[in-house]
Formats: sequence, C-alpha cells, structure tokens
Amino acid sequence: MKIDITGIVNSINLQAIAKGAVHIVLILFIAWIATIILKKLLKKLKAHLMERTRSSGEYAEEASKRADTLTGLIRQAFLIGLWVIVVLIILKELGIEIAPILAGAGVLGLAVGFGAQNLVRDVISGFFFILENQVRVGDVAVVNGTGGLVEQINFRTIVLRDLAGVVHVFPNGTVNTLSNMTKTWSGYVFDLGVAYKEDTDKVVKIIEQVGREMKRDANFGQLMLEVPEIFGVDKFGDSAVVIKGRLKTKPIQQWAVGREFLRRIKYAFDAGGIEIPFPHQTVYFGEASKPFELKLLEAARNTGSEAN
Repeated sequence: MKIDITGIVNSINLQAIAKGAVHIVLILFIAWIATIILKKLLKKLKAHLMERTRSSGEYAEEASKRADTLTGLIRQAFLIGLWVIVVLIILKELGIEIAPILAGAGVLGLAVGFGAQNLVRDVISGFFFILENQVRVGDVAVVNGTGGLVEQINFRTIVLRDLAGVVHVFPNGTVNTLSNMTKTWSGYVFDLGVAYKEDTDKVVKIIEQVGREMKRDANFGQLMLEVPEIFGVDKFGDSAVVIKGRLKTKPIQQWAVGREFLRRIKYAFDAGGIEIPFPHQTVYFGEASKPFELKLLEAARNTGSEAN
C-alpha cells in the first residue's frame, strides 16, 4: 500500500497554518505586553496607596504591607483572567470550537457551585479581610489560637509561619478569631516583681529612668513611640509585689525592645539594691530526714564538739 505523500502535502493549507501561527504569536505578545503594563500600573497603585495612607497618619511600614497585599491579590486575579482568555482564543485559532467548552464550563460551574460552597465562602471572607484592612502580609497575627507571621493572603487561604518555622494554612472561611498584634503600633506588657520590703515608689522611679534612657538610645529609641507607661502596683503575689507597665513600639518591634528593656531593668535593680524575689525550696530525703542546711549545721556543731 502506497502512501500519497504529495497529496497529503498538497492538502495542507500552509497559508492557513502560517496565518494561525502569526495570530497565536500576536496573542501571546499582546498578553506579554498586558502583563508588563499591569506591573507598571500596580507599581503606581502601590505608590498611590502608600502616599494616601501616610497622609492619613499611618506608618510607612503599615502602608507598605497593605499596598503589597492589595496589589498582590489584584495581580493574581488579573493574571488568572488574562490567561484563561488567552487559552480560549488560542483554541479557537487552532480550529477548536470553544462554544461547547464554554457551555460545558457553565454546566460544570453550576454543578461545582452546589458542592463548592466552602470555596465561595473562603473567597468572600478573604475579600473582606483585605477590604476592611483586618490583616496584611508582614503582620504578626493569631488565627484561631495559632500565632505567626502572615506570609501570604490568597483568595482562599491565609498562611502563617510560627516562631519554630512551621507553616500554618487556614482557609479564609474557617477563621473564627483573628487577632492582629502589629496593626498601627505594638505593645509589650511587662510585670516586674520586687520584694515586699522594697519601696514601690523608688522602684517606679528606677523603671521610669530606664525607660527614658532607652528612649534617648540611638538604636532602640527610634523603635519606641513613647517612654514606658507605668500603671503602678498591679497585685500582691505569693512572694513579690508586681508592678505592671507597657512599652509602645513600632509594629513587630515590641519583642526586641522588651528584651532589651528587661535586660536594663535587671542591671538597674542590681545597682539600686532592689531585690527580685524567687521561689525557695527545701529538699528532704525520706519523711524523717532533715533539710540539708540543718544537717550541715548539726554536722558542724558535732565537729566543733569533738574538737573541744
């Protein structure tokens, strides 16, 4: 059986193929141009959002986080829509009828819609997260009792990474509680326990002095919004009088400032002779045994008696 190669070649419409190829290349080129234009528009939108939020008194870091989140979601939505359209046009250029595909997609979408209520709920919830400025990429938040740095906010999920590096993914529709720890400003609440014999007014003055020195510090002062607030004596503990206060810092800086503040407080209390009490325990061996300290005293007495 002979194959008529010449007939097959003659039956191929090279002009139509070339025309279709040119159309496909042109479509891809237009899509590429649209992507470049989108990037430039999003860059201008980000600058505009940052300028508007800064003019309203919001910090630059906060404005940047919000702008990044909004532009990221807009970019994601635009690219999905763009490439869906590009694929459909290319299929049409290849001679594939897209009307049945669109009709089938409509029927499939209707069928999936009944079973994808959770997906729709997640998308709507994610939209309101952004619209109401509840949380942004770069915030530290507690979602459903789990805390971490917000790494991504997608149409369907919010992604946190905790201090141990574990990534937690929450569908937006399942977020029952959301606590943003770094919106506008952050706070570090401290409880300082001192011995009952100490003068609490003197202790408060030492704490205030440490706070003023930190506010004047070249490194930590720029992270603090104001000198520490001293609320005063908060409670009487089992072995200490507890003095409560708070540091107001720029977002996400509360832990660094708080650790340095406690370090300086320790040195200041030592220098001022302020006692920081700690629990004491007496160890026994068996029910009839005496404490170590008493046994040592008795042994010393016995030794002294034998020497005499």
